[in-house]
Amino acid sequence: MRTVIVGAGLVGLTTAASLRSIGHEVIVLEHAPQVRAAGAGIALWPNALRELDALGIGDDVRRMGKNVDAWYFDAAGHPTRAAGYDPAVHQFLMVPRPDLNNLLADTLGRDRIHLGTHVTGFTEHDTHVEVHLADGAPLQADLLIGADGVYSDVRAALVPGSAAVAHAGNYAWRAVLPSGNERPEGTVVTIGTARTRGGYTRVAHGRTMWWVGQFDAGELAGSKKDRALRRARNVAESGWHDELLDMIAATPEESILENQIMLVPELPRWTTDRVALIGDAAHGLSPHIAAGGTLGIEDAGVLRAELASGSATPAALARYESARRLRFEQVREHSAAVEHADGAAESAERYAAFTHWMITTAPTA
Repeated sequence: MRTVIVGAGLVGLTTAASLRSIGHEVIVLEHAPQVRAAGAGIALWPNALRELDALGIGDDVRRMGKNVDAWYFDAAGHPTRAAGYDPAVHQFLMVPRPDLNNLLADTLGRDRIHLGTHVTGFTEHDTHVEVHLADGAPLQADLLIGADGVYSDVRAALVPGSAAVAHAGNYAWRAVLPSGNERPEGTVVTIGTARTRGGYTRVAHGRTMWWVGQFDAGELAGSKKDRALRRARNVAESGWHDELLDMIAATPEESILENQIMLVPELPRWTTDRVALIGDAAHGLSPHIAAGGTLGIEDAGVLRAELASGSATPAALARYESARRLRFEQVREHSAAVEHADGAAESAERYAAFTHWMITTAPTA
């Protein structure tokens, strides 16, 4: 089967490698001039690592990352953790996203990735799908997969009027720096005042990621560094988190990532007979639950399993969509519960409930 995947990010490359493993002839089209390696660190839970194990790269991923045993803190540095759960609900692997994307690109084979290629839409036929390009003749494929994120061009063609919308007031700042004298166990998630959260964690040997997010950010005045520092002070009291403030102050302005969080509206459909959306293109959510990458990798595993089942492609895509839509109905409920938690203890409890549910109900690779 000839399969075109749009988007060379984490989910697109995982999907491409996954489908290639079951015999698909895969081409990945990427608008950017290089493999998409934007971002800082990404949290991977056991359900994602199982899929990467199935691709034969799980051990490589574990070697490049750092295991995190997470606690929640209040703004004064008092730790808290939800009781009564298996320790696994507090533990994940933190991995530098650029390193992971490059590993996936090498696993797939970079000759299968066409960079600087802008997909503008598609035309679906009974026997194939034509993928329209901004510069060049259309490509013919048996299957088209949109893994092109919250601003997906494939989604725009599949579901007109489905543009991503701003999660009003929800902003995030982050960067990766060489590790210094900060505590190696990190502070991961600290819940501060004014609906602010932040912290830092090692993402690899010798590298630390800091991050700050706020749901009601208000006016964004000053430089990116000024804006990040202003919010970071909400998670720093009485000398707690001075090292977080120091890290932000030491970060070059051009190295700070600042994002208005965008959400993908709930869609009437994710698939047709020969087209499917996957990852953030289908269900982009706020990153405060730190599981978007893991759940997107889950998507890839479910899609591969359905396409390998021997069913006709339309039936396989319909089953994939049905399974993932049901799962994301519950993801949205957990996401809202975590967002509206009051304080560190309630945040820890609601997040543990989410991770317990995600891990124990995840599909097997």
